[in-house]
Order: sequence, then C-alpha cells, then structure tokens
Amino acid sequence: MICRILMLGLFSSALGRHLQEGTGSPRARRQPGDAEGRHSPERRELTRSSAGVNEETCTALRGVEAALQNSTSTFTFKVRSMGSLSLAWVGDRSGVVLMLTTFQVPLFLMRFGQSSLYRSEDYGKTFQDVTHLINHTFIQSEFGIAISPDHSGKVILTADVSGFGGFRLFRSRDFGLTFEPTDLPFEPLIQMLYNPGDCNTLLTLSLTLDLWLSEDFGATWRKIHNSVCLVRWGPRNSIYFTTNNNGSCNDKGMLDLKKTVDYGKTIHTVASRVYSFVLGGKFLFSSIMTGMGSERVVHVSVDGGEHWNIAQLPAVNHQQFYYILAANQDMIFIHVDDPGDTGVGTIYVSDDRGTVFSKSLARHLYTTTGSDTDFTAISSLRGVYMTSILTEDGTVETVITYDQGAKWQPLRRPQNSDCDAATSTNRPNRCKLHIYASYSTAMKMNVPVLPLSQPNAVGLILAHGSVGDSESALAPDVYVSDDGGYSWLLALKGPHHYAILDSGGLLVAVEHTNSPINQIKFSTDEGQCWHLYNFTSDPLYFIAMDSEPGSRSMNVSLWGNRNDHTKWVVITVDFRKLLTRDCNEGDYQEWLAHSADPSGLNDGCAMGYKETFLRLRKDSMCWNGRDFAITKKQSPCPCSVADYHCDFGYYRPENSSECVEQEEMTGRPLEFCLNGTTEQLQTSGYRKIPGNQCEGGFQPERKETDLRRLCISDAHHPNPLTEKDSPKTAVIVMVVMAILLMSALAGVWLVKKYVCGGRFLVHRYSVMREQVEANKIEGVDDVDTSYMETEKTQFNDDSDQDLLE
Repeated sequence: MICRILMLGLFSSALGRHLQEGTGSPRARRQPGDAEGRHSPERRELTRSSAGVNEETCTALRGVEAALQNSTSTFTFKVRSMGSLSLAWVGDRSGVVLMLTTFQVPLFLMRFGQSSLYRSEDYGKTFQDVTHLINHTFIQSEFGIAISPDHSGKVILTADVSGFGGFRLFRSRDFGLTFEPTDLPFEPLIQMLYNPGDCNTLLTLSLTLDLWLSEDFGATWRKIHNSVCLVRWGPRNSIYFTTNNNGSCNDKGMLDLKKTVDYGKTIHTVASRVYSFVLGGKFLFSSIMTGMGSERVVHVSVDGGEHWNIAQLPAVNHQQFYYILAANQDMIFIHVDDPGDTGVGTIYVSDDRGTVFSKSLARHLYTTTGSDTDFTAISSLRGVYMTSILTEDGTVETVITYDQGAKWQPLRRPQNSDCDAATSTNRPNRCKLHIYASYSTAMKMNVPVLPLSQPNAVGLILAHGSVGDSESALAPDVYVSDDGGYSWLLALKGPHHYAILDSGGLLVAVEHTNSPINQIKFSTDEGQCWHLYNFTSDPLYFIAMDSEPGSRSMNVSLWGNRNDHTKWVVITVDFRKLLTRDCNEGDYQEWLAHSADPSGLNDGCAMGYKETFLRLRKDSMCWNGRDFAITKKQSPCPCSVADYHCDFGYYRPENSSECVEQEEMTGRPLEFCLNGTTEQLQTSGYRKIPGNQCEGGFQPERKETDLRRLCISDAHHPNPLTEKDSPKTAVIVMVVMAILLMSALAGVWLVKKYVCGGRFLVHRYSVMREQVEANKIEGVDDVDTSYMETEKTQFNDDSDQDLLE
C-alpha cells in the first residue's frame, strides 16, 4: 500500500469512537482546527515493569525515559463542529503527510463549504497551514486526496467551484509543496484513477456517466466513451469498463464489458449480457446472464477477455451465490453458498487456469445477514490463510491452511492461555484458539483491529482472539504468532489497537477503551514482553493510531481529543532514539519456515520447497532500518500427498490427507467445458497445487482428453469497435450477430441434448461478490491499488457485486 487516508469521526461524547473505512486508503474522520504547539512540556516516563501477560519473566528496559520523552511531539488543532479531516501519506520515505480539513453546511438549495490544507515534512510531528496553495478553495471531502501509487509525489485535490462555474483540480508533482489549478470540462462522479503503469495518465467518470482520460496528469482531458457504469485499470495500460445501451446502469445483466489497450482509440467488446466483472491476480472474472430467466454464470479469462471459460464447479441452484475470497497469480479461492439459508458454504480452489475447481473447506462461515467473512490472507508467510467454520453443534471455530487450501486444521491453543473453567470441564474439545476477524466486527464484537501481518515481518501475525467458547468472549485478548500461525502466544489482555514498525522489530499497542488514556505499549521481541510509556500527563480520548504504510517506520501517531472536545490532538512518538544501534549480522539467526516437525525429513516443506530466512533474534534490541531486505534460501522438496489439492470431484475428509471421490460423482464421467470443447478428466483424485515446486516423489496419474464435442460459454465472441464505426459496418455486424445467435441457439440445444447427458458441470449463480477487507482482499483488483483503497465496497443481498459504489 503506497498511501492511505485516515479519517476520524467526532461524536458528542467520548463513547462510541471508532475507526471508519471510506474513500482513500484506510481512514477515519476527525474534526479540524488550527494548528498550534510542537513539543508538549509534560513530563513522561517509562514504567519499569512489563505491560504484557508475561510480566514476571520479562526484564524492564532502563535508561530510555529521556530518549522517548525527547522524541515525543504534540500538535493541537482547534475543533470545528460538523467538519472532517483526511490524512494522507505522500510518497515513500518522504516524511510528507497532507491533512485536509473540510467543513460544509447546507444553505437552502446550495452547499456552503470551506477547506484547509496542512502539510508535514517530519512524519506528522508538526504541520504547517498551506491553505493558500489551494486559494482557500472548497475541496470535496468524499474524494479526499488522491495520491499516485508510484512514490513520485503526485497529488490531486478535486475542488468544487460550482458556484463559480464548475470543478477544478489542484495538481502537485512535488509532494504537495506547490499546486497548479486546472479547470475540468465535466463534473466528476468518482475520484481520479491513476494508471499504475504510468501515473501521468488518469481516468475518471463524469456525473453524466462519460468516461474521461488525461495523458498529461490532468492538464487536458478527452472523452473516450459514454454511458459507462464501471471502470478499472488493467495491466499494461489496458482499461476495462462496462457500458449500458439503455441509459441505466441499474439494468444489470444487459451490460457490455469493453476493453481498450490504446487509451480509447480502439475499443473491443469482450463480453455481453454482463452483470458485473472483477480483476484479480492474472484473472478476469465476469458474471454473465445465461438467457434463461435470472440465472447467471461466472466466466474466467486469463488473457484479458480474449477467451473465456466457464468456472467448473458442482452444480447449485440459481438461488445460491458465490464469493471471490482471494485471487493471486496462481489460483482462486471461491466461496459457494450451501442451499438454503444455512449461513455456511464451501470453499473451492481452482487450477492455474482458474477454470477447474475442487472442494477445499466445508461449512465455511458466511452468514445471510451480511457480506462479512473471516477469510484472511496471511501476508507474512506464503500459502497461509485463516478463516472460520460453523461446526455441527453451532459453534464458530477458526481453521488455518499452510498450503493454499489443500488442508485445513484448527489453531493450536497457546500454552500460556487457559480455557474458562466451564469450557475445560464440560466441553474440552472446544478448548481451542478462536481468531476474531471481519465477521466478528460485523457482529459488533469488541474488536478494534483486524488480524495484521506484513510481508517484510516474516512469520509475524497479530490478532484478537479467545480460547474456549468464541461466543462467550465479550472482550477478546491480543495473540501473537511468530511462525505464520503454527503457534500462538497470549500477548495482551483485552482489546487493543496495534501496529507493526521497523519490519517487525518493534510492535506498538494502545488499549481500546472509552476512558481517557496516556500510555502506549511496545515490544522489541515480537510480543513476548511489553513495556509501558506515558506519552502525556494529560490523558486524551483516543480515536486512532496511525503510522506510515509499509511497517518500516519508527514513528507512530496517536489521534484523539481532550475532555472539552474542542481540540484535536496528535501525539507522535519516534522510537528511533529508543533503538539506537543498527542491527548487524550477529543480530540475526536462521529460521526454517513451516517447521512443524523438526525430526521429520520433510520438515519445512511447503508448496514444494523449503525456505530458510534470516530473522532478528528476539533478544536483539536494534534497528532493522528502512533498507531492511528479507534474506532467504530455498531448496526443493520431493513431491508428497501434501503437495496436491484434491482434484475435481474429490475432497479430503476431516482429519485425513487422502482424497476420496465425492458421493454424487461416483460412477459418472468427469467432464467440463474448456476453450469451447468438452474435456474428460481421468484422475486418481489429486491435482498439484498451483505454484507448487516439488520435484519427483509422489506423481499421481492425471489426464484430460478432448472429446471433440463443442460447448459454449454463454459469452459473445465480440468484434472490435472503434470510435469511427460506419453505418455499413454496423449493418454487417448486426447480420453476423443474427447468424451467430441462430448458431448459438442450435448449439445450446445440441449441448443440452448430447453433452449435458454426461457430467457437464456448470456452476450457476445469483450473486457475485468480492471482499475488500480493511487491509484489502489478496489479489483482487491489485492492478488498481489506488482505487481499491479509496472505495468502500457496498453490496446488495440479491445482486452481483459491483465495485463502483
């Protein structure tokens, strides 16, 4: 994540303060005011005892009180009611933070608004009022601050000057040091979308649903299409967008999906009768109406929409839905709802083509009351995912996979955590660790932060959880894993806000409470021991904690307000002076990832190879630094059953590594539609996990045979369109389409009569959804990071997921 926007909401009382997600990267709403002050004169001191549950075995840190006191800065803003504040990090390592305050009130049929802009060059320790750079113009709060994803310092503010004739951009190429105003020839509907491959090129939609493009960083604009409902940047400067033919984007299922690779000069229709589309990893997904009632089918393409295949999953009825949980360059995770309102479903995993799916996890928790699921991609160790299942007796249980869904298992109970007496006595089988994620927050549990992991903090996971009955824990504790989820440690009692700094070398946490606070907790040994620091003598009502994206910073900012609620306060603690020594070679040790059985020959083998990392020793109190790079060695492993997913039509029973045939498949040929022809699968039940690099060893037989029978994908094979299509061309196209339609109808009849008599499995859906978590779904729309981090996904229970709202 290149930048993020933090927005905080001010309530009339201290109760109910919370971090909200919205446009921009993660953000929360705050009240604005005037800046004042720098370093607070209050005395601060470091307590000499641990703040964690291992207090008795931890050694207090000494001699650092002065270091932290001298590196703590306080900055105050006067509050203006009904206002909001957007905070954005600009670039990487620049230290520049832009803070935009907006204040608006309705005035008869018009809106009266006022904005102020503040800029910091020292990671938020001090701010300067630079409102004059935008001529005191009102900036639309819903668009916030658009930061380029290439660390180049490009910034765009969208101003509403409708009272003077329209809308205006304020554009900066120097990290907000100067801005250039440019009037827009249209009224924007969405935020400016940067091309990830060239941030001088921008896209946006107008209020009249016209698609506009700029190739000179917003200086000039040209319209490339009208009646556009949704637009996405694709790889290699490609643009994908849906259009409507009747002037209404609400008529889903009648949209065309179009693509251009030359900035609109030539446009191709890649699919018709589209309900919605999603970009994820190397895959393009589209939900297509079948032409038979309200049913629609998901199609997958790995070549940008040139060719489509129907996702092959066990048949379900049209009232069910699917949900794209994750997609990377290797494979796809999809949740398929069980029949009826059970609140559970099945996770299926794909092959490397994203077409042939097999069963991965049953009874996956996904309630009918919302779109929240606990499915979490662990970014600190490859192949690891966590989620929740609903057991047969109705309890929620967390399970984890270390091999991209080939096998799932419950979490191990931390050795320093005990079950409650009732559970350990009456229901000992429930004495397991349960992790709280998106579903828990949707159920209004006291969970202020979702599970956290970072790619540069190898193996490290912070999460809220409880041991015992998950539904009985009203105030979950903080647990830490330092090995990618194999083992866990009870670190802090009660809910906390937490963050990872210095690539995992420093963890910080603040208690989640409705009472004023003045302490921050920190750990230099991956959560084993925690220490307290009183950052102020005048406690504040804490709202949120923020640090520079990337987890390499040593600064953390605490936002809140005082008792009178008339001032917002940001207190920034710089821990760099606490870790005064740079780490050297002796501070690191080798660590074998995925090591669960040190005595086994294949210990550490995951996804076909072993990885040995150099990791910071827990007793080394030193600074990794911003240039810290992960050092690792890899070695291949012989193939075993663990390197395979169960194949199409097979599954792994609970507590078993063997793949067995699904009951409904017994005695039936396994056939599926691939690239327009029917393929027959001959398998012993195993398919190598996409991305697996094992060599030799277990090599089960598997063969796909082309039966030379045509099948169709319900997606058109469209013709290229240009801005200068002639009427003659349109007539020819209509004639060709009529012929194709007659052929397609004949094809449908043939397929139904002669193909579907076998085992031609097509998954039909009523809902297509994709999840955007607080820290973003893995792989989905990763070519459009800036937009995904600025749009909060909404959904309708009875419709496919669009990414526009």
